[in-house]
Amino acid sequence: MIRICLAFMACVCCCAVVAQEYSGLARLDVAASKISDRGRTVVLDLKLSQGVPYRAFTLDAPRRLVLDFREVDWGDMAPRELDRSDRISNVRVGGFRPGWSRMVVDLDGPYLMQTTAMHIDDTNGSATLEVVLRQGEAEEFAAHSGAPAMPGWELPEGASAAKVKTGRSGERLIRVVLDPGHGGIDPGAEKEGAVEKELMLSFARELKETLIRAGGFEVVLTREDDSFVSLDRRVAIAHQVEGDLLISLHADAVTEGQATGVTAYVLSESASDKASAALAERHDRSDILAGIDLSGTDDVVADVLIDLARQETMPRAMLLSEALILGIGEYGLPVNSRPIRAAGFSVLKSPDIPSVLLELGFLSSPRDLENLTDAKWRGDLAQGIADAIKAWSIADAAAAELVRQ
Repeated sequence: MIRICLAFMACVCCCAVVAQEYSGLARLDVAASKISDRGRTVVLDLKLSQGVPYRAFTLDAPRRLVLDFREVDWGDMAPRELDRSDRISNVRVGGFRPGWSRMVVDLDGPYLMQTTAMHIDDTNGSATLEVVLRQGEAEEFAAHSGAPAMPGWELPEGASAAKVKTGRSGERLIRVVLDPGHGGIDPGAEKEGAVEKELMLSFARELKETLIRAGGFEVVLTREDDSFVSLDRRVAIAHQVEGDLLISLHADAVTEGQATGVTAYVLSESASDKASAALAERHDRSDILAGIDLSGTDDVVADVLIDLARQETMPRAMLLSEALILGIGEYGLPVNSRPIRAAGFSVLKSPDIPSVLLELGFLSSPRDLENLTDAKWRGDLAQGIADAIKAWSIADAAAAELVRQ
């Protein structure tokens, strides 16, 4: 297992990254914590029950401060309870990856870190993290911003090159990568107490059990708990475990118009309709909201070699999407009036792994919301998906044999 290295010295003067090492689980004292303006600076005072490892850095476009902790119990805190500053537009907190918590502070200007320090009370072990931000120039802020190069941080934790496994009869197991959407600091859609990240993780576990009971499958989840996983890491996990296919699970909510039923999305540089384009934009924005550093990233679709690889993968992904819709329909479950669509979802951009994003329904639809919270309905859905993957794998293997011949 690749572990995160936190052997960092605390930086104190206008630096882009700081980190400090302590140990244990901490709780935030909301009443004693605040974010406030102090002259021309912005000061964050976070009162913790004890010291923990942390790191701090700024990101540009949009400008934000990111604080990572190992780890903090945020409790029922509403992030805006902390904010008494006119220079902060929003604050978000939540889980970020197993064992780590994150706070993202949106800045309304180029405020650089001036000092960062964690002070430990010798009498009771409590800690206060103080971060002072000073106003600077846009160019200076951009130059000092960026996620720190911490060994192993952006790699899938626990992932390693997977060996091909076989079942009792000796046949090769189909390695299915299930990707429960959102997680941790990114809750996804929310409606009447239902939260997308929780529903998708629960269903992914149910689908995994269904596939394993069906036989012939090995299943890997991109997240096993309420942790944030960046879009790039979701794809990287599929590669690390040598997945045969990837299915990303979602249940969005629309604010305009109506959308109901299961919908399958495949990758396309241009969306098949405006609604698909808007949905892809909302899904991909979750990385920015969670404080992922996207500066300097290239559009993977533009690479010629990747395009060549996709010439083989895309038809396989389209066949998988068609099989999924047919399999789900066989159980009499509602599908969208246009059940197969295309959009530029980042999680679908693996050039050599057939990938499909499944919207299992829309939380904005009362019928879909009722279905998604019904155990029997989810059981039928899982069985329909399992049947579809089995049928697709047979057809895909036959097509591969023809290509070899």
